Amino acid sequence: MSKITQPGGDEAEFAKPLYTPIKRRSFFMYAGATAGATALLLSGCDDDDETTNDMPGMVNVGSSSLGVLNYAYALEQLEAGFYTALRDGSYYKGLGATSAEKQILDDLYYHEVIHREFFKAALGTNAIKALEPDFSKIDFSSRTSVLGTAKAFEDLGVAAYNGAGRYIATDNAGLNYLVIAGKIVSVEARHAALIRDLVSEGSFVDSDVVTIATNGLEISKSPSEVVTVANTFLKDGSKLNVSGLV
Repeated sequence: MSKITQPGGDEAEFAKPLYTPIKRRSFFMYAGATAGATALLLSGCDDDDETTNDMPGMVNVGSSSLGVLNYAYALEQLEAGFYTALRDGSYYKGLGATSAEKQILDDLYYHEVIHREFFKAALGTNAIKALEPDFSKIDFSSRTSVLGTAKAFEDLGVAAYNGAGRYIATDNAGLNYLVIAGKIVSVEARHAALIRDLVSEGSFVDSDVVTIATNGLEISKSPSEVVTVANTFLKDGSKLNVSGLV
């Protein structure tokens, strides 16, 4: 895999496992615009709202606004881990260096890593642990398997953000969280649309993601619905408990 360098020659370590963060300097090089928002999130976190593991072997994301942030962080960890893993697969490596498909996957990879590091920095000591993925059911040599999984992850991410807003507190800090979540979900929706068009052109607004017959809105899913899927891609000890988000 070719290395990406930044001014000064330091390696930008995006291609790391799910449980390894990228360098602080590299992160802010690509996501410097989020630094102020990160400080804003930190100032609004309640130190008393700690996460616990009241279900043995599961990771409890917590409750209220902090729980939503950890929930989002968990999903971004999973997506970043997936795009990191696919870059080691023969399907990705077989793509032309300048092909549109490769460039799309590269962009999605960088975005998801940045999102993961954003939430990690924002949560600080309130962050849940680094999760361990289980991608054993994905064939990274197969375009169908890779894009099908990417479609599932991106659709799930959009539905998760759409369904999580109701659990954010309505104080000033909570409103700031909603603004940031709204910006991130708009990017996730672009990802979903791109992947869907790679899988089947023109399917980006199909009825399984947009309620065309009624209100024309994006479908949302509750945290319990989302983790039913997400937990199938996480190892024991990293599966999510979202019982605090009710």
